[in-house]
Amino acid sequence: MLTFTELWEKLVSQDESVEIEAKSASEIGKSILETVSAFANEPERGGGYLILGVKSSEDDALNEYKIIGLSNPDKIQRDLATQCREVFNIPIRPQIEVSTEDGKTLIVVFIPEAKPSEKPVYLVRKGLPKGAFRRIGSTDQKFTDEDIDLFYALRSHHTYDETPIPETSLDDFEPNAIAEYRRARSTVNANAAELNYTDEELLYALAATTKHQQQTCPTLAGLMLFGKSMVLRRHFPMNRVDYIIVEGREWIPDPAHRYQSIEILEPLLLAIPKLVTLILNDIPKAFTLGENGIHRNEVPLIPRTVIREAIVNALMHRNYRIRQPVQIIRYSNRLEIRNPGHSLKPIDSLGEPGSITRNEKIAAVLHEIGMAETKGSGIRVMFDEMQKANLTVPLFESSQEKDSFIAKLLVHHLLGPADIEWLARFKHCSLSDDEARALIVLREVGEINNFIYRAINRVDPLTASQHLRRLRDAGLLEQQGKGSATFYTLHSDLLDDGLSSELAEQVTPYLESSSTDKQLSSELAEQVTPYLESSSTDKQLSVEFSSTDKESYLNQIPEHLHQTVDNLGKRANPQEVCSVIVALCQWRDFSSQELSTILNRDKVYLLNKYLNPLIKSGSLEYARSKNPTDPHQAYRTTRRKQHSL
Repeated sequence: MLTFTELWEKLVSQDESVEIEAKSASEIGKSILETVSAFANEPERGGGYLILGVKSSEDDALNEYKIIGLSNPDKIQRDLATQCREVFNIPIRPQIEVSTEDGKTLIVVFIPEAKPSEKPVYLVRKGLPKGAFRRIGSTDQKFTDEDIDLFYALRSHHTYDETPIPETSLDDFEPNAIAEYRRARSTVNANAAELNYTDEELLYALAATTKHQQQTCPTLAGLMLFGKSMVLRRHFPMNRVDYIIVEGREWIPDPAHRYQSIEILEPLLLAIPKLVTLILNDIPKAFTLGENGIHRNEVPLIPRTVIREAIVNALMHRNYRIRQPVQIIRYSNRLEIRNPGHSLKPIDSLGEPGSITRNEKIAAVLHEIGMAETKGSGIRVMFDEMQKANLTVPLFESSQEKDSFIAKLLVHHLLGPADIEWLARFKHCSLSDDEARALIVLREVGEINNFIYRAINRVDPLTASQHLRRLRDAGLLEQQGKGSATFYTLHSDLLDDGLSSELAEQVTPYLESSSTDKQLSSELAEQVTPYLESSSTDKQLSVEFSSTDKESYLNQIPEHLHQTVDNLGKRANPQEVCSVIVALCQWRDFSSQELSTILNRDKVYLLNKYLNPLIKSGSLEYARSKNPTDPHQAYRTTRRKQHSL
């Protein structure tokens, strides 16, 4: 059991988390009991800590806590122990310790995780599902129907993918998929006993078939892994995979021109290799010459291992109750893999040992043939391989509310020439290597949190939190959200021409005061110095885009607009840039990313320098919605402005 001092250090540096909850606790009320249920239920976390006698800041933007103490610690202890014994469906035995800090009494409570056979733990008066909770990040979330199924499955060892599918038979299995299993299995273990089974025996051993109403029929896992395409189309037409190719960097819902789509509805044993090959053939490639070699070797920018892990994870862990396809979207700068089904493992522990499997039978088969990891190491492999390739680490989003999971793989090399040029904006700051990497990732994706920071820099949660807070206090970052939902964006002063002298004066003392952070390595400093020295008169950040990206847009616009853009230099008069933007948006709606590519300007710079002022002046208007943060937002010239042109 951790001491109050250890817990307090974690709390003030990381805020509340999946394992810590702080409450003022004048009495044992509903909120505390819900947290007890959540700590007892959350799988593979071991339980969690309540700190009673602590008050959080009234300002949600600040992760600040104050020790207020308890006036009646003995009563609080008795009430908590009694209610833990009586109000839940099973007795819970908390470990309770009293601590004194600054003359004030506090209580530290450890709630142990319940055994699988005892879950879900719920408040009896509310029943299921309303009385049961899970610990997701720093929040207590009510159980969903899927959570109930999951916990009962963990108790009974029966999973949803073992469900029999009526009106199917052994004839509905694809022989080529079964043959592929045998081939792959023999590669991993040529002496595996199941290789000697008949096909019928093999399918039963893999839980691909089961007995249902005195008949043998396929299970859901069996059809997903080995089913014929015709049968999958009949029973699971929406469980396909859509590979979507989008021009540019943003989703634009125009099916006639803006994207291409390939639909795959095949057994997983055949679909996964096909998808990996399809993507590898499609994404950008670099080339290398081997030592003493004369032949060019093309190498995918995103390593094959990473693509395979991402695809396998999506298909292995997706929620098959939801009739919705997995989407693999290839943008010009990234791959996004979207699958129904949130992560059953807390997002901040992805990559750590241990795995929670939604589809146990599917996962077991993919593991046996070497396609998947079931020990939680797959995510760590993705991190390692992306870093070896000098790419931004994979970014993950999991939403229990939407029941969805998104993996983003960026085709973006860290500290390329454009990044070094951008870092020149911070010439007044003594950035460490870790901070430089974090700012580059932040610039590319728009936000960063503790999980991403520690993933890209290989630091622990406490160190990541301290670094992010220091950059926030220095004025480089702005904090958004609270608790596990905390993330950081670039300070608004950094979204324009550069770091103002006034802000630099505020920043420098904070950055120079960090004795534990090493300064930029000599190698990196040598790369940065020429840009720092040459950028003192440069008032605008220019970004190098792929010539293919830019030409693909310019070839679509009328000749006179094409010529106008070509005549616009990088250091054009701002009024000229505004006129070109208005003219382009009169012809058709454009997103900020499209405009930044066409005009060869940084997207954030373009938004703050031109698009937002043009919106305020009434020259432009939002084309998608009134919400300026809409990820699919586009801009068009207002009717009033069109008449004046």
